[in-house]
Amino acid sequence: MRHSGYQIWMLTLALAAATLGAIVYATGLGHIAVPAGEIVRMIAARITDNSSLLAGIDPVFPFVVFDVRLPRILTATLVGGGLAMSGVIYQGILLNPLADPYTLGVSSGAAFGAALALVANLSLMGHFSVPLFAFAGAAFTLLAVLYLSSFNGQISANTLILSGVIVGAILAAGISFLKYLADEQVAVIIFWLMGSFASRTWLDVGVVAGAVFCGLALSFYYARDLNIISLGSRSADTLGVESGRVRWILLLGASMVTAVCVSVSGIIGFIGLIVPHLMRFLVGPDNRKLLPVSVLAGALLLLAADTITRAVLPVEVPIGVLTALIGGPFFCVIFRRRQRRAR
Repeated sequence: MRHSGYQIWMLTLALAAATLGAIVYATGLGHIAVPAGEIVRMIAARITDNSSLLAGIDPVFPFVVFDVRLPRILTATLVGGGLAMSGVIYQGILLNPLADPYTLGVSSGAAFGAALALVANLSLMGHFSVPLFAFAGAAFTLLAVLYLSSFNGQISANTLILSGVIVGAILAAGISFLKYLADEQVAVIIFWLMGSFASRTWLDVGVVAGAVFCGLALSFYYARDLNIISLGSRSADTLGVESGRVRWILLLGASMVTAVCVSVSGIIGFIGLIVPHLMRFLVGPDNRKLLPVSVLAGALLLLAADTITRAVLPVEVPIGVLTALIGGPFFCVIFRRRQRRAR
């Protein structure tokens, strides 16, 4: 089902409004309920520096909203958008509907790098040590997967996912060894690897926002080239697109975004797989239209999942576990449909 340009714009605006509304609604949920109207007033007071807007508001509410809930909620929103954007790029470049940061092992590579930094207690660059090691792990994993799945300079879509599984298994063994070395810190690493937005700070929000917006600007700049690359290397070369250079730029950009997201949230799978498929069904394959709606839908989906585990379920379930329970069956459905088409 495809929509017209006007309907796509309306869908984009609706997703943006739904995301903003979900942020306000999620901020009010929790052990201490905060009315939506007072949340809007507190945010307006913080932006305009007008303390008179806080008249009649419980003095505990600003602390709960700005120091506890909003950093976590905004981080979850940005990570969801970043992972969905990476999924669009991977699927468009690699011409494989099953490609995403999780199935290609890139998330595991970023997790290995981040876990290595945590175990070694590296603080050479302060808060940025973990994201840098995560990016190094993601980039190395991507290179390894592409090397295993390529022959004579051509990437084989049939062996791409298998290569991701192989490299992911090796990285899983490496992560297990790091957990063994962690000794008393192993519980912290295990909880982090399962994915969580607990105890996020405004610095985390800033780091993820910077990575996601840079990645988004890069992907929008090359969106037309990505459309042409999706037609195949011969068509891209005929139309004057330097497919090799653009492919590597976008792959490294998507890996950077994935690495930063994983470094602050742990492994969160299938967001980059589910969202691009659903949005492609609605708006078609044009990446200039697909990217914004996928980012917004990914942000909304992960925010909803985090809100459920934080404020609805009686016990907080790691967010990575919840997304895997949702995304696993979806992955199976896509895989079966692809097999039928191949036959």
